Amino acid sequence: MGRAIGELQAGFLTPDQLAASYEVMGLDTQLVADRTYFVVEAHGALAGCGGWSRRATLFGGDHSKGRDAALLDPEVDAARIRAMYTSPDFTRRGVGRMILDACEAAARAEGFGRCEMAATLAGEPLYKACGYAVIEPFESVTSTGVAVPLKRMGKALT
Repeated sequence: MGRAIGELQAGFLTPDQLAASYEVMGLDTQLVADRTYFVVEAHGALAGCGGWSRRATLFGGDHSKGRDAALLDPEVDAARIRAMYTSPDFTRRGVGRMILDACEAAARAEGFGRCEMAATLAGEPLYKACGYAVIEPFESVTSTGVAVPLKRMGKALT
């Protein structure tokens, strides 16, 4: 995750935003506990990881403020795509798309008709290619006052 944030975001963020990104991104162990987190290995190496959630939190890791573990209602709410990371050694090989497909299938199987995420600027092209549309751009302001740009994106699963 650290390498993915540091290397893949570098072309999209200022140095201050890149450093601040570590405060708003990272692993949410609730996804692991919920068994909604996937890992892709290639030849014994970690190629990527990511998950989905039936909980209200849109983004952030264990250390992020403002997380909400309330369960979503599949009839009215969108499942959350969360904590998507690809190793810089495995970009542009279908790893992210594979994880996203698994997340969408699992959310659909639990009755969700939509997915939403907080996409990084680096991740936006992949998500657009997979049928997601920008709902709204927003910023996550860190404890140091640095605003990290993100985009809320969504997709119907029907």
